[in-house]
Amino acid sequence: MAGTRPSSLPKFVPPELATLVDRAPSGEEWLHEMKYDGYRILARIDHGRVTLASRNGRDWTANFPTVTEAAGRLPVERAILDGEVAVLLPKGTTSFQALQNFLSGAHSDQLVYMVFDLLHLNGRDLTGARLEDRKSALAAILESAGHDAGPLRYSDHVEGNGPEFFAQACRLGLEGIISKRRDSPYRGTRSREWLKIKCVKRQEVVIGGYTDPEGSRVGLGALLGGVHEDGRLVYVGKIGTGFSDKTLRELKKQLVSLEQEKCPFATRPIGVGRPHWVKPRLVGR
Repeated sequence: MAGTRPSSLPKFVPPELATLVDRAPSGEEWLHEMKYDGYRILARIDHGRVTLASRNGRDWTANFPTVTEAAGRLPVERAILDGEVAVLLPKGTTSFQALQNFLSGAHSDQLVYMVFDLLHLNGRDLTGARLEDRKSALAAILESAGHDAGPLRYSDHVEGNGPEFFAQACRLGLEGIISKRRDSPYRGTRSREWLKIKCVKRQEVVIGGYTDPEGSRVGLGALLGGVHEDGRLVYVGKIGTGFSDKTLRELKKQLVSLEQEKCPFATRPIGVGRPHWVKPRLVGR
């Protein structure tokens, strides 16, 4: 494969991140994949020993044992895969809430690892190769694994026709698509060679506090969220709907353990009563 080089197996490869844009690109130089609503995971395989890492390098191996076991059965000696762990719903979409429920102990036989890139293979660094060549090699590995691939699935793509593919994804209720230049190398940073186009707009917020429940509500009243701007955590509002009683109780337990006296936001929010401040370690979507 052109663009590869000999290399020892790295401990971790910083993932390439997509840039959010409003429109899907057109042209045959682009490949388009479905966007999954799950956790970005890189799988490091070394003679059957597997480590799963988040995009920030945190070890998630123990969280997804079926993925770990299946990756260890692949017909490779050493490899690094890039993909998304998600829960596949009957209608073919993925659900972040279902994945959260799985991590909280709920059973799911529809947990999948949608693999979309191959960064290292048997002593060769593939990050300098063309995307379509890396994906071709990845598809061959998963196909040869057969049933041993288990929850590992190849993330297929369409060539060109980006606007049409995006429109169809939205009609089917998918989160959106990822568009990638077919000739691009793998860059361990955010780039405009990978683009994400969302059907549903979402925002990730850092949880900096919470309020007490009122009336018959249990656990907590609302979360106090913020976003990072210029190195500061800026308050953006309260999040109080969409929680079950069970989730509210579980959130309260986590937040109590993170409580602190100091307000973590750059400017103290007004109109939130007497809040409980927490260390800004949890992220909500």
